[in-house]
Amino acid sequence: MANPTSRAEFKDYCLRKLGAPVIEINVADAQVEDRIDEALQYWQDYHFDGSQHIYLKHQLTERDVENGYVTVPEDLVGVTRIFDLSSSIGTGSGMFNAQYQFVLNNIAEITSFKLTNYYMTMEHLSFIQDMLVGKPQIRYNRHINKVFIDVSKSKTPVGSYVIIEAYKPIDGDFYENMWSDRWLLNYATVLIKEQWGSNLTKFVGMQMPGGVTFNGEQILNDAKEEKRKMEEEMINSFSIPVFNFIG
Repeated sequence: MANPTSRAEFKDYCLRKLGAPVIEINVADAQVEDRIDEALQYWQDYHFDGSQHIYLKHQLTERDVENGYVTVPEDLVGVTRIFDLSSSIGTGSGMFNAQYQFVLNNIAEITSFKLTNYYMTMEHLSFIQDMLVGKPQIRYNRHINKVFIDVSKSKTPVGSYVIIEAYKPIDGDFYENMWSDRWLLNYATVLIKEQWGSNLTKFVGMQMPGGVTFNGEQILNDAKEEKRKMEEEMINSFSIPVFNFIG
């Protein structure tokens, strides 16, 4: 089974990679499940394939405005910024939209019009937006599931919409291809191996039936070194920059 598509298949693959069923892996089932959970959390927190970029639309209620925060789903990895749709200079609705006005005033020559002027105009409007209106400042902590909007209440009236840019972990219940990720498979296997070695160190010098003796200390040290190299590889090669998760 080269490509696991469920948690059960993922678990069996990791144990087989360590030698099961030829070798008895002295790790309790609950310990295996815990190590898989740890591997998943680490992968979802740091690997670029472990989370997905999403946008959450929310209409502000009276309670939201009074509290100064918006409650978001508890499984978010991070929130990067918030878009206030009610206070933009260049993105009004209908005929007040800057793009609409630009096209309207240049309709006669729009097919042959150079886009340099249009691009510079929109960049200038964006600059004015930042200077006069500014970007809503936010505070977010994933353990309290609230995005605090640090602007005056007049800029966030009841009924207005905001769009929250965030990252959400990949869920294996919906995306079964997640379970075949090579890095995740190897990392979960290393964590189970580390647990195996840790368990065996409790029985130093104990001889197994047939005269076989396991070197738990060696298994533990090998697992720790493999784990260190994999986590270093994650940060250097597969991790999303930290500032992408911070608003």
